Amino acid sequence: MIRFAPLFGTLAFCTAMMTGFAALADDQTQMGAGNARAEEIGAASPLVQSAVELLRNNAQAIQDAGLRDATLDSFLNDKSCVHHRANLTDALKDKIIAALEAQHLLNLDDAASITGGVKAGIFPPVNDDGAACPTLPLTFKAAAGSVFGGHHSYPGGLAVHESFNVQSSINLAATYRGEYGSLGEHDLPVAKGAQPNGDVAIDNDVILAAPIWHDWAKRMVFQWNRDGSEFIELNFGGTGHNDNAGAAGDSRTGGHHILGIAETMARGLSPLLVITQASAHAAPTLGNEFKVVNWLRAAAIVAQIDPIEKGYLVTDNGGHFRLPPLATLGDGVNLTASDQSNVLVEYQIHNLSDADFVNSIAAVTQVQILLQRLAPRFGYDVADATRYNNNFRNVVLAYLSPERLMMIYGKKGLEAVAEEVDKLKRLNLI
Repeated sequence: MIRFAPLFGTLAFCTAMMTGFAALADDQTQMGAGNARAEEIGAASPLVQSAVELLRNNAQAIQDAGLRDATLDSFLNDKSCVHHRANLTDALKDKIIAALEAQHLLNLDDAASITGGVKAGIFPPVNDDGAACPTLPLTFKAAAGSVFGGHHSYPGGLAVHESFNVQSSINLAATYRGEYGSLGEHDLPVAKGAQPNGDVAIDNDVILAAPIWHDWAKRMVFQWNRDGSEFIELNFGGTGHNDNAGAAGDSRTGGHHILGIAETMARGLSPLLVITQASAHAAPTLGNEFKVVNWLRAAAIVAQIDPIEKGYLVTDNGGHFRLPPLATLGDGVNLTASDQSNVLVEYQIHNLSDADFVNSIAAVTQVQILLQRLAPRFGYDVADATRYNNNFRNVVLAYLSPERLMMIYGKKGLEAVAEEVDKLKRLNLI
């Protein structure tokens, strides 16, 4: 169902910074011409393979069988169905786009640089598009973690990014339990540092699952161009003007975020999981609730569901969409009547766990400069973008990681980075 709702939105989340080479304007209505090369690189990288195994082990700890099976399926099953794209015709795609625009959740100008326009941005090409079970165009091991030049922007970067974020989520939850949920003498709270258990309830299933689901859609949004760069991502979820219920605000964000929420909605996952997932790009605190709300609204339109009926949103007395009072948030106190958001700690933990990009963007942008300096030494011409990206940049980053090379450079200098890259040369990988 497409619900036409009142305006309620905000400021966009900056998912990445573009540096290095600009992506070629490949036709984004077609599968990425560089997908096959990315599959080769990601599948062979020990770093990527180990990240996938770490994620598998953590996901297997999810206690709810339905959520555990769905989460494992989402990244381990290459034939997993894309539920929000099932039986989706061109006419339905047009209807969804029109609804997003009518509800001020899309700015058509933001698709100007995408060959294929808004439709290609919201509905990237998938296998068997329009069928009952379309599938993603990239395996988990081949997908990038962000836009080209942004964090983890190499084949398999998505797995590395998610494995780091799940570990961060586990550690943050343990610290919350230890610092605020540990009891001492007279059953009064004491600080104990990170603890696996505590006297406060934090949903561990959601702590494990939300970071995996958040970036699920990057396997179709960031397909690979022939020259080893990536598709251009469409930002939506607002217009960039007055998105905060008519007040100033910009709630546009990377399309992968909204499409991932649409998928968990289409799969019928719980409001706690979905709202936690939606909080990755902004926690619904400090005046940012409208961002999360707008992303949930946009995702519901894409998933063709009613977000109120499914429990993902409610409306307040002013007719504005708000986050629902999950758990016991509505037990005798109407928080929204006091202009407060219905917030659970899981939302904040997930938002904090996604903050690896702060360092990882810097790592990529710095290391790209180092690799350009070193390229001639290894027989590569930076001006030959196709050969440079496919056979040098993307391989080096997938095997060694920008973060490792950044740390090595910071303490040991350029020659130490060259020694790392030379490991790949000796193995005939570059």
